Amino acid sequence: MSLHQNSGRWRLGLTLSLLTVLLWGILPIALTVTLQVLDVYTVIWFRFLISFFLLAMYLGIRGKLPKLEQLRSASGKLLAIATLFLGINYFLFMQGLALTSPANAEVLIQLSSLLLGFGGLVIFKERYRLYQWIGVSVMICGYLLFFREQLTNLITAHGTYILGSFLIALGSAAWAIYALAQKQLLQSLSSPSIMLIIYGGCALLFTPLARVKSLFILDGFHLGMLFFCALNTLIAYGAFAESLEHWEASRVSAVIALAPIVTLISVVVVSVIAPSLTPPEHFTFIAILGAGLVVTGSVAIALGKADKLP
Repeated sequence: MSLHQNSGRWRLGLTLSLLTVLLWGILPIALTVTLQVLDVYTVIWFRFLISFFLLAMYLGIRGKLPKLEQLRSASGKLLAIATLFLGINYFLFMQGLALTSPANAEVLIQLSSLLLGFGGLVIFKERYRLYQWIGVSVMICGYLLFFREQLTNLITAHGTYILGSFLIALGSAAWAIYALAQKQLLQSLSSPSIMLIIYGGCALLFTPLARVKSLFILDGFHLGMLFFCALNTLIAYGAFAESLEHWEASRVSAVIALAPIVTLISVVVVSVIAPSLTPPEHFTFIAILGAGLVVTGSVAIALGKADKLP
Protein backbone atom coordinates (compact mmCIF):
# COMPACT_ATOMS: atom_id res chain seq x y z
CA MET A 1 0.00 0.00 0.00
CA SER A 2 1.39 3.39 -1.00
CA LEU A 3 1.69 6.01 1.73
CA HIS A 4 0.45 9.59 1.65
CA GLN A 5 2.99 12.18 0.44
CA ASN A 6 2.91 15.81 1.62
CA SER A 7 2.40 18.71 -0.78
CA GLY A 8 5.55 20.40 0.53
CA ARG A 9 3.74 23.69 1.34
CA TRP A 10 5.10 23.74 4.88
CA ARG A 11 4.24 27.38 5.56
CA LEU A 12 0.57 26.65 4.95
CA GLY A 13 0.85 23.52 7.08
CA LEU A 14 2.41 25.56 9.89
CA THR A 15 -0.28 28.26 9.69
CA LEU A 16 -3.09 25.69 9.80
CA SER A 17 -1.42 23.92 12.71
CA LEU A 18 -1.17 27.18 14.66
CA LEU A 19 -4.86 27.90 14.02
CA THR A 20 -5.65 24.44 15.37
CA VAL A 21 -3.55 25.14 18.47
CA LEU A 22 -5.42 28.38 19.18
CA LEU A 23 -8.85 26.80 18.83
CA TRP A 24 -8.04 23.62 20.76
CA GLY A 25 -6.33 25.69 23.44
CA ILE A 26 -9.46 27.67 24.31
CA LEU A 27 -11.92 24.81 23.76
CA PRO A 28 -11.63 23.13 27.22
CA ILE A 29 -12.86 26.29 28.94
CA ALA A 30 -15.94 26.51 26.72
CA LEU A 31 -16.62 22.79 27.20
CA THR A 32 -16.33 23.09 30.98
CA VAL A 33 -18.97 25.84 30.96
CA THR A 34 -21.24 23.84 28.63
CA LEU A 35 -21.00 20.72 30.78
CA GLN A 36 -22.51 22.68 33.66
CA VAL A 37 -25.92 22.41 31.98
CA LEU A 38 -25.67 19.52 29.47
CA ASP A 39 -24.57 15.90 29.57
CA VAL A 40 -21.51 14.65 27.71
CA TYR A 41 -23.39 12.71 25.02
CA THR A 42 -25.61 15.62 23.99
CA VAL A 43 -22.68 18.02 23.71
CA ILE A 44 -20.70 15.59 21.53
CA TRP A 45 -23.70 14.80 19.34
CA PHE A 46 -24.51 18.48 18.83
CA ARG A 47 -20.90 19.37 17.92
CA PHE A 48 -20.69 16.66 15.29
CA LEU A 49 -24.18 17.28 13.88
CA ILE A 50 -23.71 21.04 13.42
CA SER A 51 -20.24 20.51 11.95
CA PHE A 52 -21.67 17.98 9.48
CA PHE A 53 -24.50 20.23 8.30
CA LEU A 54 -22.37 23.37 7.99
CA LEU A 55 -19.62 21.55 6.10
CA ALA A 56 -22.18 19.82 3.85
CA MET A 57 -23.74 23.22 3.01
CA TYR A 58 -20.31 24.72 2.27
CA LEU A 59 -19.22 21.86 0.03
CA GLY A 60 -22.64 21.75 -1.66
CA ILE A 61 -22.54 25.46 -2.52
CA ARG A 62 -19.05 25.04 -3.99
CA GLY A 63 -20.05 21.85 -5.85
CA LYS A 64 -17.42 19.81 -4.01
CA LEU A 65 -19.49 17.21 -2.21
CA PRO A 66 -17.72 13.81 -2.41
CA LYS A 67 -18.90 11.70 -5.33
CA LEU A 68 -19.84 8.04 -5.08
CA GLU A 69 -16.82 7.05 -7.20
CA GLN A 70 -14.49 8.83 -4.77
CA LEU A 71 -16.05 7.09 -1.80
CA ARG A 72 -15.68 3.72 -3.50
CA SER A 73 -11.99 4.38 -4.18
CA ALA A 74 -11.37 5.30 -0.52
CA SER A 75 -10.61 2.68 2.08
CA GLY A 76 -13.83 1.85 3.88
CA LYS A 77 -11.91 0.27 6.76
CA LEU A 78 -9.78 3.37 7.28
CA LEU A 79 -12.87 5.61 7.22
CA ALA A 80 -14.54 3.39 9.80
CA ILE A 81 -11.42 3.39 11.99
CA ALA A 82 -11.06 7.18 11.78
CA THR A 83 -14.74 7.72 12.60
CA LEU A 84 -14.88 5.22 15.46
CA PHE A 85 -11.69 6.36 17.16
CA LEU A 86 -12.48 10.07 16.88
CA GLY A 87 -15.84 9.33 18.48
CA ILE A 88 -14.08 7.38 21.25
CA ASN A 89 -11.64 10.27 21.73
CA TYR A 90 -14.48 12.80 22.11
CA PHE A 91 -16.32 10.58 24.58
CA LEU A 92 -13.28 9.85 26.76
CA PHE A 93 -12.03 13.46 26.70
CA MET A 94 -15.42 14.88 27.63
CA GLN A 95 -15.89 12.35 30.43
CA GLY A 96 -12.39 13.08 31.72
CA LEU A 97 -12.87 16.83 31.47
CA ALA A 98 -16.03 16.62 33.57
CA LEU A 99 -14.00 14.90 36.32
CA THR A 100 -10.82 17.03 36.26
CA SER A 101 -10.01 20.60 35.15
CA PRO A 102 -9.47 22.36 31.78
CA ALA A 103 -5.70 22.80 32.20
CA ASN A 104 -5.12 19.25 33.44
CA ALA A 105 -7.24 17.82 30.62
CA GLU A 106 -5.47 19.86 27.95
CA VAL A 107 -2.03 18.81 29.19
CA LEU A 108 -2.91 15.11 29.43
CA ILE A 109 -4.54 15.04 25.99
CA GLN A 110 -1.24 16.21 24.51
CA LEU A 111 0.04 12.67 24.94
CA SER A 112 -1.79 12.25 21.63
CA SER A 113 0.67 14.65 19.99
CA LEU A 114 3.62 12.52 21.05
CA LEU A 115 1.89 9.36 19.83
CA LEU A 116 1.04 11.01 16.50
CA GLY A 117 4.62 12.21 16.10
CA PHE A 118 6.08 8.77 16.67
CA GLY A 119 3.40 7.26 14.43
CA GLY A 120 4.51 9.58 11.63
CA LEU A 121 8.10 8.42 12.08
CA VAL A 122 7.21 4.73 12.09
CA ILE A 123 4.31 4.49 9.63
CA PHE A 124 5.00 7.31 7.19
CA LYS A 125 8.79 6.91 7.29
CA GLU A 126 9.42 10.47 8.37
CA ARG A 127 12.80 11.17 9.93
CA TYR A 128 14.19 13.65 12.43
CA ARG A 129 17.67 15.08 12.36
CA LEU A 130 19.84 15.18 15.47
CA TYR A 131 18.74 18.60 16.69
CA GLN A 132 15.11 17.62 16.21
CA TRP A 133 15.63 14.60 18.45
CA ILE A 134 17.15 17.02 20.93
CA GLY A 135 13.92 19.03 20.56
CA VAL A 136 11.91 15.87 21.34
CA SER A 137 14.00 15.34 24.47
CA VAL A 138 13.52 18.95 25.56
CA MET A 139 9.77 18.72 24.99
CA ILE A 140 9.49 15.47 26.98
CA CYS A 141 11.54 17.01 29.81
CA GLY A 142 9.14 19.95 29.77
CA TYR A 143 6.17 17.62 30.08
CA LEU A 144 7.81 15.78 32.97
CA LEU A 145 8.35 19.07 34.82
CA PHE A 146 4.77 20.10 34.20
CA PHE A 147 3.44 16.65 35.09
CA ARG A 148 5.42 16.81 38.34
CA GLU A 149 2.79 19.21 39.60
CA GLN A 150 -0.04 17.27 38.01
CA LEU A 151 1.21 13.99 39.50
CA THR A 152 1.20 15.60 42.93
CA ASN A 153 -2.42 16.53 42.29
CA LEU A 154 -3.17 12.96 41.25
CA ILE A 155 -1.57 11.47 44.37
CA THR A 156 -3.56 13.71 46.70
CA ALA A 157 -6.71 13.87 44.58
CA HIS A 158 -9.95 12.03 45.06
CA GLY A 159 -10.88 9.02 42.96
CA THR A 160 -12.91 10.91 40.35
CA TYR A 161 -9.94 13.15 39.45
CA ILE A 162 -7.70 10.11 38.94
CA LEU A 163 -10.37 8.37 36.86
CA GLY A 164 -10.84 11.49 34.73
CA SER A 165 -7.10 11.71 34.05
CA PHE A 166 -6.99 8.03 33.08
CA LEU A 167 -9.89 8.46 30.64
CA ILE A 168 -8.17 11.44 29.00
CA ALA A 169 -4.95 9.41 28.59
CA LEU A 170 -6.94 6.65 26.86
CA GLY A 171 -8.57 9.31 24.69
CA SER A 172 -5.11 10.46 23.62
CA ALA A 173 -4.30 7.02 22.20
CA ALA A 174 -7.65 6.90 20.39
CA TRP A 175 -7.02 10.32 18.85
CA ALA A 176 -3.58 9.34 17.56
CA ILE A 177 -5.10 6.32 15.79
CA TYR A 178 -7.74 8.59 14.22
CA ALA A 179 -5.14 11.13 13.05
CA LEU A 180 -2.87 8.53 11.42
CA ALA A 181 -5.86 7.02 9.60
CA GLN A 182 -6.93 10.52 8.53
CA LYS A 183 -3.51 11.23 7.00
CA GLN A 184 -3.51 8.02 4.97
CA LEU A 185 -7.06 8.70 3.73
CA LEU A 186 -5.72 11.86 2.04
CA GLN A 187 -4.42 9.49 -0.64
CA SER A 188 -7.93 9.11 -2.04
CA LEU A 189 -10.11 11.90 -0.60
CA SER A 190 -9.77 15.61 0.14
CA SER A 191 -9.63 16.62 3.79
CA PRO A 192 -13.11 18.31 3.72
CA SER A 193 -14.65 15.15 2.24
CA ILE A 194 -13.03 12.99 4.89
CA MET A 195 -14.20 15.24 7.70
CA LEU A 196 -17.74 15.37 6.28
CA ILE A 197 -18.00 11.57 6.45
CA ILE A 198 -16.41 11.44 9.91
CA TYR A 199 -18.68 14.18 11.29
CA GLY A 200 -21.76 12.43 9.93
CA GLY A 201 -20.66 9.03 11.18
CA CYS A 202 -19.88 10.31 14.68
CA ALA A 203 -23.20 12.18 14.85
CA LEU A 204 -25.00 8.92 14.08
CA LEU A 205 -22.98 7.08 16.75
CA PHE A 206 -24.09 9.49 19.47
CA THR A 207 -27.67 10.08 18.32
CA PRO A 208 -29.19 7.30 20.49
CA LEU A 209 -27.49 8.76 23.58
CA ALA A 210 -28.29 12.45 23.05
CA ARG A 211 -30.98 14.21 25.10
CA VAL A 212 -32.26 16.56 22.44
CA LYS A 213 -34.99 18.05 24.64
CA SER A 214 -32.38 19.49 27.01
CA LEU A 215 -31.24 21.87 24.24
CA PHE A 216 -34.57 23.72 24.31
CA ILE A 217 -34.20 24.83 27.93
CA LEU A 218 -30.76 26.42 27.57
CA ASP A 219 -30.35 30.12 28.23
CA GLY A 220 -28.76 32.36 25.61
CA PHE A 221 -25.29 32.25 27.17
CA HIS A 222 -24.97 28.48 27.37
CA LEU A 223 -26.54 28.05 23.94
CA GLY A 224 -23.93 30.45 22.54
CA MET A 225 -21.14 28.48 24.23
CA LEU A 226 -22.52 25.26 22.75
CA PHE A 227 -22.53 26.74 19.24
CA PHE A 228 -19.00 28.00 19.81
CA CYS A 229 -17.92 24.44 20.67
CA ALA A 230 -19.53 23.17 17.47
CA LEU A 231 -17.88 25.83 15.30
CA ASN A 232 -14.59 25.15 17.06
CA THR A 233 -14.90 21.49 16.05
CA LEU A 234 -15.63 22.37 12.43
CA ILE A 235 -12.81 24.89 11.99
CA ALA A 236 -10.15 23.30 14.19
CA TYR A 237 -10.49 19.79 12.77
CA GLY A 238 -10.75 21.18 9.25
CA ALA A 239 -7.50 23.08 9.75
CA PHE A 240 -5.83 20.06 11.34
CA ALA A 241 -6.91 17.72 8.55
CA GLU A 242 -5.68 20.14 5.89
CA SER A 243 -2.35 20.65 7.68
CA LEU A 244 -1.67 16.92 7.31
CA GLU A 245 -2.02 17.37 3.55
CA HIS A 246 0.85 19.85 3.43
CA TRP A 247 3.17 18.87 6.30
CA GLU A 248 4.61 15.81 8.01
CA ALA A 249 2.54 14.29 10.83
CA SER A 250 5.56 14.48 13.16
CA ARG A 251 5.83 18.26 12.57
CA VAL A 252 2.10 18.90 12.97
CA SER A 253 2.11 16.93 16.22
CA ALA A 254 4.97 19.08 17.56
CA VAL A 255 3.05 22.29 16.88
CA ILE A 256 -0.26 21.15 18.38
CA ALA A 257 1.67 20.18 21.52
CA LEU A 258 1.57 23.92 22.24
CA ALA A 259 -2.18 23.83 22.91
CA PRO A 260 -1.78 23.46 26.71
CA ILE A 261 0.13 26.75 26.80
CA VAL A 262 -2.83 28.49 25.17
CA THR A 263 -5.16 26.79 27.65
CA LEU A 264 -3.11 27.91 30.65
CA ILE A 265 -3.05 31.51 29.44
CA SER A 266 -6.78 31.38 28.68
CA VAL A 267 -7.63 29.97 32.11
CA VAL A 268 -5.66 32.76 33.80
CA VAL A 269 -7.38 35.44 31.71
CA VAL A 270 -10.89 34.01 32.15
CA SER A 271 -10.44 33.43 35.89
CA VAL A 272 -9.58 37.12 36.28
CA ILE A 273 -12.34 38.45 34.01
CA ALA A 274 -15.09 35.98 34.98
CA PRO A 275 -14.03 33.85 37.98
CA SER A 276 -17.48 32.26 38.16
CA LEU A 277 -16.93 30.49 34.82
CA THR A 278 -13.79 28.57 35.72
CA PRO A 279 -11.71 28.39 38.90
CA PRO A 280 -8.16 29.71 38.67
CA GLU A 281 -5.31 27.24 38.16
CA HIS A 282 -2.23 27.61 40.36
CA PHE A 283 1.12 26.64 38.82
CA THR A 284 4.57 26.65 40.36
CA PHE A 285 7.68 28.09 38.76
CA ILE A 286 8.76 24.53 37.85
CA ALA A 287 5.50 23.94 35.98
CA ILE A 288 5.89 27.23 34.09
CA LEU A 289 9.50 26.28 33.25
CA GLY A 290 8.25 22.95 31.96
CA ALA A 291 5.70 24.71 29.75
CA GLY A 292 8.51 26.87 28.35
CA LEU A 293 10.58 23.79 27.54
CA VAL A 294 7.60 22.25 25.73
CA VAL A 295 7.39 25.36 23.56
CA THR A 296 11.15 25.33 22.87
CA GLY A 297 11.22 21.65 21.96
CA SER A 298 8.14 21.98 19.81
CA VAL A 299 9.63 24.84 17.81
CA ALA A 300 12.88 22.90 17.27
CA ILE A 301 10.97 19.90 15.93
CA ALA A 302 8.52 21.84 13.76
CA LEU A 303 10.90 24.28 12.08
CA GLY A 304 13.86 21.99 11.57
CA LYS A 305 14.46 20.39 8.20
CA ALA A 306 13.52 16.73 8.07
CA ASP A 307 14.05 14.03 5.49
CA LYS A 308 12.18 11.00 4.31
CA LEU A 309 13.73 7.61 4.76
CA PRO A 310 14.80 6.17 1.41
